[in-house]
Amino acid sequence: MRRTRALTGAGLFFLGSVEKMRSINGFHRIENFIFAAKFYPMSEIIPSNNYTDDSIRSLDWKEHIRLRPGMYIGKLGDGASHDDGIYVLLKEITDNSIDEFVMGNGRTIDIHITDRQVHIRDYGRGIPLGKVIDCVSKINTGAKYDSKVFKKAVGLNGVGSKAVNALSAHFRIQSIREGQTKVVEFCRGEIINDFPEEPCSERSGTQVIFTPDEKIFGNFHFLSEYIEKLLWNYAYLNNGLTLNFNGQRMQSKNGLLDLLAVNMDGDPLYPIIHIKDDDFECALTHSATHYGEEHYSFVNGQHTTQGGTHQQAFREAFVKTVREFYKKDFDTSDIRTGLVAAISIKVQEPVFESQTKTKLGSSHLEENGLSITKYITDLLKKHLDNYLHMNPETAENMLRKILQSEKERRDMAGIKKLAKESIKKVSLHNRKLRDCRIHYNSNHERKLDTTIFITEGDSASGSITKSRDVNTQAVFSLKGKPLNCYGMTKKVVYENDEFNLLQAALNLEEGVEGLRYNQVVVATDADVDGMHIRLLLLTFFLQFYPDLVKGGHLYILQTPLFRVRNKQKTIYCYNEDEKAQAGDQLGKSVEITRFKGLGEISPDEFKHFIGPQIRLDPVILRKDYSIQEMLSFYMGKNTPERQEFIVQNLRLLDV
Repeated sequence: MRRTRALTGAGLFFLGSVEKMRSINGFHRIENFIFAAKFYPMSEIIPSNNYTDDSIRSLDWKEHIRLRPGMYIGKLGDGASHDDGIYVLLKEITDNSIDEFVMGNGRTIDIHITDRQVHIRDYGRGIPLGKVIDCVSKINTGAKYDSKVFKKAVGLNGVGSKAVNALSAHFRIQSIREGQTKVVEFCRGEIINDFPEEPCSERSGTQVIFTPDEKIFGNFHFLSEYIEKLLWNYAYLNNGLTLNFNGQRMQSKNGLLDLLAVNMDGDPLYPIIHIKDDDFECALTHSATHYGEEHYSFVNGQHTTQGGTHQQAFREAFVKTVREFYKKDFDTSDIRTGLVAAISIKVQEPVFESQTKTKLGSSHLEENGLSITKYITDLLKKHLDNYLHMNPETAENMLRKILQSEKERRDMAGIKKLAKESIKKVSLHNRKLRDCRIHYNSNHERKLDTTIFITEGDSASGSITKSRDVNTQAVFSLKGKPLNCYGMTKKVVYENDEFNLLQAALNLEEGVEGLRYNQVVVATDADVDGMHIRLLLLTFFLQFYPDLVKGGHLYILQTPLFRVRNKQKTIYCYNEDEKAQAGDQLGKSVEITRFKGLGEISPDEFKHFIGPQIRLDPVILRKDYSIQEMLSFYMGKNTPERQEFIVQNLRLLDV
């Protein structure tokens, strides 16, 4: 407290923060004071005579990008998450090629990734040769500012390719234009080779080769599943475009209808309704097995994973159109329960909420001043109303789904009320949830880092709780094994205290739009019981919240199995091979500890495993797997079939 009294007026903030934390977590948790101080450096609060002209720094373009990469590419990551920075780098360069295609130049894009090097080649007009260096190394330079040249482009700020350049250990750009070519090579934004222009017989276009910088991204790796999904979205949104990725050809004839047909789990309740009109396209249907809503939304070809004004406008317009068609004031949730939709809109000079462009902020179409809400509402009312009148069987199936949802909602109304009252009683003293300060459904700059660890029991959660970042990492403790909910209705979510509290912690009742954590991490022991709990939790999410999995939010935490150390060094190993390598490296006099559970790992050690070097295995759904078929086989009552499968797939390991 003496130090606090020594602070001047601004320092009183810290006194208030400490008192508040004392009442919540106990005064002994003084490390929380340090996290608060992180946002207000002491140099800014304690008067200093050293604050002079020399204290002001001006960074050049590459220094600023490398110092604050999150401003340009969101979170960094190692490639385990679909929104990690290395995929944003890939997307930024590909976006430029897509914009060329949209403007009628080049119908093919070749993408090739070997190990960690990315090759992207388009066959557009090529960058004007005299401006190649400026376009990839001078902020606020590019053709995207000229709306006549790129009318409805994704890249608008002249930043994307510069960020890729600055964050790459090697960056090579080649422009081929009118029989001439220009090649420039960079290392972390610095020019290392500036080749003179020379004749070239290749087709016009641009080729970029880059390798993300290990100093920024660490021991990163590309997952082909994420890349394929990204590239297929480009194909669905751009009829006539062909993308070649590592020998795989990607092309779509039916646009968003193809997207929905491929990504839907199970059969639609009625044929997919496909609407196209100038700058707007949508495809929609209802799912028989789906709870909540599922949306794939795009702006100028950019996948807006967090929605925005266009997605909200569509949701409202759909409800309004359905009510008017059936001439009945159905509840909003009844109309949208089970809805699966893909929407795409083209907007001149769109405004996104961040450089990563995952959420649209624009409220108007720039070219005519018409609001996005009115534009989508008028189009949907016209086309959807016409379609339902012309297809009475589809209209009947949609009505049947709405009435079914209405009945289920009323049947569960009493249970929901009791469940919510139960949550209110425990919310103030909910020992299962140790929450964090920042949440994914906020506008905080660190919202992409928000994580919740779901652990088995208080002992397992103890080390995580004590070593976590209280700003972005939360912990939810399970009590024993959760219920196998396969084949049950959503009624069980409200009747089961464990599921009810978990749903409330994640804020999933109204869908993934309100999700409070970007990464939902299952953190269980690496033993039989731990694996069983993983399966039960996966069943819960796939059964009731498949959008969470499809959206790339669900992960499995990898923690070390062994600690290998001598007097000079400690190495943590995640498998037998790493243990053997560590033993060879440290020599004969080593101590090897086998961790049996998360509770055995001390907080001092655990902070290394949930920090910047965290290892996460994403839960990814393959296109050729049906969720219902998969759950039926692994979690259903077909015990003899599973036993036969296990016997046939046994592997003998030398442990």
